[in-house]
Amino acid sequence: MSAEIDTVHIETLDQKAVGQESLAPQTARIMDPWSYFFAWLGGCVSIGTFTVGSGLVGTLNLLQTFVAIAIGCVVIGAALMINGQAGHKYGIPFMVQARSSFGFTGSRIPALVRSVPAIVWFGFQSWIGAGALNLVSATLFGYDNIVVFFIGFQFLQIGLSVLGFHGIKWLENIGSVFIIFSLIYMFFSVLSKYGEQISTNLVNVEGTWGAPFWGATMLFLGIYSTMMLNVSDYSRELRRSVGPLRQVVIYANSILPATLFMGMIGLMVSSATGEVDPIRVFSSAVDNKFLLITTLLFIAFAQVTTNILNNVVPPAYALMDVFELKFRTSAILVGLLAFCTFPWELVKDESAAGLSIFIQTYSAFLGPIFAILVVDYFILRRQRLDLDKLYDADGPYRGVNWAAVIAMAIGVVVALIFSGISWYASLIPAGLAYWLLMRVLPSARRFAS
Repeated sequence: MSAEIDTVHIETLDQKAVGQESLAPQTARIMDPWSYFFAWLGGCVSIGTFTVGSGLVGTLNLLQTFVAIAIGCVVIGAALMINGQAGHKYGIPFMVQARSSFGFTGSRIPALVRSVPAIVWFGFQSWIGAGALNLVSATLFGYDNIVVFFIGFQFLQIGLSVLGFHGIKWLENIGSVFIIFSLIYMFFSVLSKYGEQISTNLVNVEGTWGAPFWGATMLFLGIYSTMMLNVSDYSRELRRSVGPLRQVVIYANSILPATLFMGMIGLMVSSATGEVDPIRVFSSAVDNKFLLITTLLFIAFAQVTTNILNNVVPPAYALMDVFELKFRTSAILVGLLAFCTFPWELVKDESAAGLSIFIQTYSAFLGPIFAILVVDYFILRRQRLDLDKLYDADGPYRGVNWAAVIAMAIGVVVALIFSGISWYASLIPAGLAYWLLMRVLPSARRFAS
């Protein structure tokens, strides 16, 4: 392994020592299994999960929602382990991993597809966090100005994100403990306050185990489908001694608690009160002023841990690769771009259905890319990568591999036809098309080496 990395003719400073991230093969692994677990636990507290849970009112009952979340999280854990193997073994980020299948120029396509939802989620979750801080201010001091808090909150996150993975590690390790205890408290508070309504609206109803149920598993999975694509950005930081089975356990057990509590809370409170706004959902579940403030601070803090891990790193790496920027510059640009997503429009009550459509739509693009990366690494290359070629812009991976682009387009079309289960539907068509095209398309031959 070390010999392979030594052959790469690029500068391999110890990036961590100088607080910079790099696209070079990662030699310094800073995440032990527990740090990695806490990072994913803190990084998966997505406000989008509340909205998805709220949107299932009238469709699924409590048990069906629980099972849908569990299935989604198991699929997520397995997918993260599978696609993260290249990054874990070779220390390469997603942008470099994609070069063998899409080409140097072509890798910008999956980078763009991955970056757009990250930046949108960044803005959306920052607005939610700012709303929580604004309500704390209004409750304690009578000062109410969400625009000021949004701007300040966004610049706070930009400042934290430039610290790179060292900053992410300590932030997630500290935050995850606070997050999980807060979620447990809020879950039982909701049960205590709305138990009768929950029993009437969610327990004693039939629901369905049909297409809407499987669509719900896709929605919960879809929130994390972005991370399934660029998981190598994180697995390259995990110590090499952590095997595949242990990785699945880490992924599934870190994602499941956060997704389960948040999705169920959104479902239960919305079914009892009709509220879909996360701030009003949480605040309506807490009567005590002190606990209300604590809950709101939890919401704000959860957005920081999630945004920095999941919504800054992927687009920042993309900007580093496309424009040859430093990580800090890229992270700042990502934070500024999040201002342009108009998140105040996404949190409106009438936007809840639109958010589900957004998840289904970007999942239709992410699923095919995931399938192509897996087929390329496990079937065509049999888990063996040539790092010299991956870092040689004038080598055989130069330009665009049209086999990957065409296969992606085929997968997207199929996914959009079956939009309710877009991610699932896209996998086999895209993966099979890529395998066939790599065998018959003349222009793809140099990429097969």
